[in-house]
Amino acid sequence: MSDLELSVAAQETGREKLLPARWLWSAILPIAMVVLVLGFASFDRGVLSSANLLNVAQQTSYLALFAMAQTVVILTRGLDLALGPTVSMVSVGTALAMAGAAATGHDPSAVLLAGLAVGFSLGVACGLFNGVVIAMFKVNPFVATLGSYNVAIGVATTLSSGRPVQGVPTLFSQIFYGGSVFGIPAAIAVTVAVGIVLHLVLARTVFGRSLYIIGTNPRAAAVAGLPVKRILITTYVLCSALAALGAIMMTARTGSGEPNLGGALSLQAIAGAVIGGTSLAGGRGGVGTAVLGALFITILSNGMNLTRVDGYVQMVVLGAIVIIGVLLDRLRLERRL
Repeated sequence: MSDLELSVAAQETGREKLLPARWLWSAILPIAMVVLVLGFASFDRGVLSSANLLNVAQQTSYLALFAMAQTVVILTRGLDLALGPTVSMVSVGTALAMAGAAATGHDPSAVLLAGLAVGFSLGVACGLFNGVVIAMFKVNPFVATLGSYNVAIGVATTLSSGRPVQGVPTLFSQIFYGGSVFGIPAAIAVTVAVGIVLHLVLARTVFGRSLYIIGTNPRAAAVAGLPVKRILITTYVLCSALAALGAIMMTARTGSGEPNLGGALSLQAIAGAVIGGTSLAGGRGGVGTAVLGALFITILSNGMNLTRVDGYVQMVVLGAIVIIGVLLDRLRLERRL
């Protein structure tokens, strides 16, 4: 049996051993969300209002996109700390491009296309840089993306002079924030569509299965002839492209290019992926885990905001949840071993 076959067999065996734990975790998280909602509702009945529930759904759609982006790289034992700053850089770049195109008298469709082209180009460029540094030069993903983190922040701040970029066309916000598909808000519809496509890619394509194999056993993947470097580069480009998509939708929501839009999104996206069940050790996770974790984080943040929990306390709670998620992942790994 080849190394690749051994790796796949080991992965399947690990899945069988982890089945009870997975089902238990899958049940615990939804139950925890219900308890959170009921607990927060006891302090503020507005938590259960239709307006707030719609707000939670929309907020989850943004975070779910970023959690899915992190999941893709975490599957390969990677990490993208630059995701948040990439969102800020794309937001600023998109707004500047649209403002510039509008100022030169271009028609609305050309203005929108200019903004989308610049936004996605910046995202892809950031992902390509991360992928090349990590895959070709074998730099640790934490170190590589930490460097990109500072570069992206610097670019976003310099281009915007540290201030929101105005001049975003109303049409842009009407389409990407105020628009809907069959009555479903644009942000939610886009996230659902991306989630379905990404799930099919991960579950049904050679590229998707390769991510799990690389994360489970990188050596076996290389020995088996998988183009590991090319796959890793593609993975980081995909991660940043999803981040760019989320940044464009959030820019439409704010109506301006925000140099601080990314904020704590890097940590929140990682938290969503890990809490949902994606393993930082690689080889385990998916779209479902990302969405579930993102929903949990959003419900928690929304409830703390409505019950007026101090912002610094919220940061402590989020950090604690990440640590708990990592510890639980460690326990799952020990069961697997």
